[in-house]
Amino acid sequence: MAEIRPQKGPQERFLASSADIAIMGGAAGCGKSVALLMEPLRHVGNQHFGGVIFRRTSPQITNEGALWDEAGKLYPLLGAEARVGDLEYRFPAGASVGFRHLQHEATVYDWQGAQVPFIGFDELTHFSKKQFFYMLSRNRSTCGIRPYVRASCNPDADSWIAGFIGWWIDQDTGLAIQDRAGVLRYFIRINDALLWGDSPEELRAKYGSDVQPKSVTFVPGKLSDNPALMAADPGYLANLMALGAVERARLLDGNWKIRPAAGLYFKRHWCQIVDAVPAAVRFVRYWDLAATEKTEANDPDWTEGILLGRDPATKLYYVADWVRLRASPLKVEEAIKNTASADGVSVAIGIPQDPAQAGKSQAEYLIRQLSGYNVRARIERGEKHVRFSPFSAQCEAGNVKVLRAPWNNALFENLEAFPEGVHDDTADACSGAFGMHQSGDSSVKPLRL
Repeated sequence: MAEIRPQKGPQERFLASSADIAIMGGAAGCGKSVALLMEPLRHVGNQHFGGVIFRRTSPQITNEGALWDEAGKLYPLLGAEARVGDLEYRFPAGASVGFRHLQHEATVYDWQGAQVPFIGFDELTHFSKKQFFYMLSRNRSTCGIRPYVRASCNPDADSWIAGFIGWWIDQDTGLAIQDRAGVLRYFIRINDALLWGDSPEELRAKYGSDVQPKSVTFVPGKLSDNPALMAADPGYLANLMALGAVERARLLDGNWKIRPAAGLYFKRHWCQIVDAVPAAVRFVRYWDLAATEKTEANDPDWTEGILLGRDPATKLYYVADWVRLRASPLKVEEAIKNTASADGVSVAIGIPQDPAQAGKSQAEYLIRQLSGYNVRARIERGEKHVRFSPFSAQCEAGNVKVLRAPWNNALFENLEAFPEGVHDDTADACSGAFGMHQSGDSSVKPLRL
C-alpha cells in the first residue's frame, strides 16, 4: 500500500484543518496545488464520494506539469484509473475525483442540481466572487462526508480574495500574520455582505439563532516550506529572485498588498551609463507605434524606437539609441525607414501587431515597406506591467547598460513613471526589444556605433 504524506509545515496544517473553507496560498512553489490534490484521497474508500477540483480554464488543467499531470503522479499509487476523456480519476472502491473548468461566469449554471461533497479551487484568485459563492450552493453531500471546500492561490491585491482573507494578512506590510495561520474564523452572508466573528456563538448572538456560520481559515506558505521542490529543482529559487520587483514580492515573499506603481519597475541607478558598447553586441530596434500629431489640444502617444543590444559573451544588454516622435502616419513611416537605413541591415526590426485583422494588415504593410530588412511582427498580449517585468528584472540586476547620450534623462524619467505615467510607450518599446532578444530575433552581425 502506498503512503502519501504532506510535508511538515503549511501542507500539514492545511490538510489537518477542520474548516468548512480552507485556503492555502502566498508564495509560488509552497506546495499548495499538491496539497489540494492530496486532500480528497482521505475519502477514496467511500464508494459514493465524488470530488471536483476546478481551474478557470481547461488548458490550465492539462498544461504540462499542471493539475492533471500532478494527479497522475499521485492517484495511480492508490490504484486509481485515469479517464482521460472525462478528466477524471476513478478509485477501486468507486470514489472519483474530477477536474473541471469554470471558464465563463455563467458556466457555474452547468452545475445546477449537482451535489459535490468536496470542491477544490486551484488558483482561487482566478475565479470571481460570484462563481465561488454559487458553487458553495453545490457543496452538499449524501455520501456521509461533511461537505467542505479547499482552495489554493497566489497573492493578488486586486482580487476579492485579498479582502476575504484580510484578517490573516498584515494590512501594512501585505504579509501573512504567522500567529493567525490556520486559525478559524466564521462568517455569514446577509444581503451580499460578509459578516465575521470569532465564533458561531458570537454571530448568532448578533444576528439571530437561525444563522448558519461557515468556518474559514488561511494557511500561508513560501517556497522554503517545500523542501521537496527545492531539492528537485534547485534553480527555481533563482527564477523567482530574477522576477521584477512586483512579481517577486508577490510570488517569492507572498505579499498581498503590492501593486504596480511608479518607481517599482525602474530606478535609474540600476543602469550604468557607459561611453562605448562592445563590438560583439547584437542589436534589435523595436517600435511602439502611434500616429497622431501633437497639437495644443491633445497629448497623444509617442512612436518610439528602442535600439537594444545584447553581448553574447557577457549576456549584458545595452540601450544604445532612442528615437521618439509624435507625427502623422506618413511621417511615422518615413521615420521608421530612415532609422532602419541608419541602423543598417544587420539590425533586426520589431513592430507590434494587434491580434485583430486591422493590426495584421498594418504589420504586413510595414514589413513590405521595409523590404530588405529583417523585420518581425510580434503579437502583444497580457498586461503591460507583466510584459515589462522581465526587462525590469534585468535592469534591477545591473545587467542593462545605457550609452551616454542627451536623451538619457528623459528615458529614465519615462521608465521611472511607469506604469502610472501618462504615457507608457517607452516601457512598451523596451519590453518588445527585450522580448525579441529572448525569442532569438536579434541581429546576426554586430552593429558598429
